[in-house]
Order: sequence, then C-alpha cells, then structure tokens
Amino acid sequence: MNDYQFKVVKVHGEFQWHVHAETDETFIVLEGELHIHHRASLSDEGVIVLRAGQMAVVPKGVEHRPSAQAEVKMLLVEPRGVVNTGDGAPGVRTVENDQWI
Repeated sequence: MNDYQFKVVKVHGEFQWHVHAETDETFIVLEGELHIHHRASLSDEGVIVLRAGQMAVVPKGVEHRPSAQAEVKMLLVEPRGVVNTGDGAPGVRTVENDQWI
C-alpha cells in the first residue's frame, strides 16, 4: 500500500542489533510475546514488551534487537525495500526483500 509492505512473520530467539536510519518500523504482535530491546547509546538500553494485540513503533535511527523466547507471529509495517537487518553489513539473518520463507 503506497509503497509500504505489510509482512506477516514468525520469529523465535534473538535477532541481531540493527538500525534503520531512514524509516520507522512498526511491530504488531498477533500471537505470543515479543521483546524489543532498544538503545539510544551503548549504555542506554530499554525493553518494550508486546503481547497479542499490541503494537510499537521503533523510530528511525534507534538501534534495536527483537527477541522471543517462544514463537511469535506478528505483522511488520515498513516501506518497500527496507532490509530486515538494517543499514549495516548483511548477516546470517538477512532476507532478500519480497522473499517468502
């Protein structure tokens, strides 16, 4: 929709720390409990806890790392072309855009 993608995903475990310098990222939890660790600096870390039916927006430029102790089903809303592992070097969890996995 209007160059935004709505991505239904399943996650389990810890994702890597990453940042999206040019866009906000919206997380909507459908099932389970998601923890979004975030930090404005290396010494300033917080955690957002989302359960089914809850949503959070990570503002552009904020380093974050989603994690889930058990499988979480969620909806990600972000502009088309955003790399799931952020602006840094690709990692083992980098997924090509528009890839069904």
